[in-house]
Amino acid sequence: MRAVLNSWLIPNDSRRPTDQFGQLALRYGWTEHEAAVVRQLRDDLRSVVEAGSLAEAACLNDWIDKLDLRPAVADGQLRYTREDSPAGDLLAAVLAAMTAGTWKRLKACPDCRWVFYDHTRNGSKRWCLMYAGGPEGRACGTIAPRQATGLAGPALARRSCRLAPHP
Repeated sequence: MRAVLNSWLIPNDSRRPTDQFGQLALRYGWTEHEAAVVRQLRDDLRSVVEAGSLAEAACLNDWIDKLDLRPAVADGQLRYTREDSPAGDLLAAVLAAMTAGTWKRLKACPDCRWVFYDHTRNGSKRWCLMYAGGPEGRACGTIAPRQATGLAGPALARRSCRLAPHP
């Protein structure tokens, strides 16, 4: 799921939005039509994740209807039956994550927009790396004072979100 969501990002080295969806579609062997549908679903799912609220997830109802997902109980668990398609498989995984309560832990970094899973106990992580970020991030409140006292290495202070350190 995150591979599809993260096929669009803003790399730190160029700071230009990059869409790598075409390479992902080729790797999975999707047809042109399947890729177009998954790309539309990806964009809607990213909107939901970036909004940070399940209240924004109402657009998924249209996708449930479009992909004809139906709930079914199998082996004592709720599952979703559907036509065999990559978009249907992705949406079924999203709905299963919502049902399990894990979807709300998916977040988008406000800097690079990388979608990550928040493993923190209280679910309050905002940046893809805890030492990254702008004025609201930990970089200003924690790293700078430690670096001034020699408790943090310069590479740690320079590093930003997920990708290689800034030059």
